[in-house]
Amino acid sequence: MTRPDTGRVAPERRRSPGAPDPGHVGGGTPADAAPETGTARIAVDLLGGDHAPAVVVDGALRACQADPALQLLLVGPLDAAGEATAALPPADRARVRTLTPGDRPDLARRRGSGARSGPAAPAESWVESGVRAAVLAVAQGQADAIVSAGNTGATVTSAALGLGRWPGVRRPALAAVLPTVAGRLVLLDVGASVDPDEQTLGMHAQLGAAYAASVHGADRPRVGLLTIGTERGKGDRLRRDAPAVLAGLSLPAGARYVGLVEGNDVVHGAGADVVVTDGFTGNILLKGLETAYALAGPPTTASAADDPPPRAAVLLGVAGTVVVCHGAAGPDDLAAGIALAATLHRRAAVAAIAAMIPLSEVTHDK
Repeated sequence: MTRPDTGRVAPERRRSPGAPDPGHVGGGTPADAAPETGTARIAVDLLGGDHAPAVVVDGALRACQADPALQLLLVGPLDAAGEATAALPPADRARVRTLTPGDRPDLARRRGSGARSGPAAPAESWVESGVRAAVLAVAQGQADAIVSAGNTGATVTSAALGLGRWPGVRRPALAAVLPTVAGRLVLLDVGASVDPDEQTLGMHAQLGAAYAASVHGADRPRVGLLTIGTERGKGDRLRRDAPAVLAGLSLPAGARYVGLVEGNDVVHGAGADVVVTDGFTGNILLKGLETAYALAGPPTTASAADDPPPRAAVLLGVAGTVVVCHGAAGPDDLAAGIALAATLHRRAAVAAIAAMIPLSEVTHDK
């Protein structure tokens, strides 16, 4: 296969039957509000996660049973995939296909040769080649989206190389949605880029604003920069330099930069709809809040009827739909991540977000 020119690949604009026009994605309805119609083919990395494959198989089954229009491509060892297929009613088994990394010559070479290329190949080789196989399945039209709870770095790198980055996106961002007192908030980056420069944060602000507007229906999203204090000059060099870049941006969907925000603002959600930070800080904040909410309950929101957002992140800036779940994700988390990927595909969210971003060359300090 010819490797795509990363950084120059045009975003995919395919739509499944029944999906809305990209220009009308979102419509004020959160992505996880209700199942939508139209077939969605999701490639699931069976060996991604701390408790794979059992938890991933369980989650895939739950997602398949909850969505009659869902089709799964289970990527991993045949025995693990067979467990999922056998547990489904006979009428539903046609909706599940399997793909082992060894089915692809390029990935089989990665696993080694001779005695090491068979079932006894090292587990880490299976894991790495599994997520790459899932990405290539999307790149070659065998699936519409990818879900993995595996190593974040491997997933991000595989997606960037296999699907291509959008022009101007040097580093893709992982965007998570958190419940807040005011409703919900988009937090990015939560793990894809741990040491960005201020220009990267500027691009992430554009991606986050477009995601909040097109998928979650935020009206003129407010974008804030996470730091340790709202006083001018607080924080490290990145936090001191980024405000000038963010303030000078023309953000999509009528979004505007509202300045510095702190951790408590992420919980309240009254001051910003999108919060931008580096992947290191964002990942710590995300896991801390999710753990606190799991123990004590999420914030009481303005709309108590809202379901909590899925504990999964969307990779923004690559030409395809990629959802990353926590390594410690449980079956319900995996099922929610698969449902999120299906909804994003059905709404042609990648194309809608790309259409809102001025994709051009950018410069970076490092």
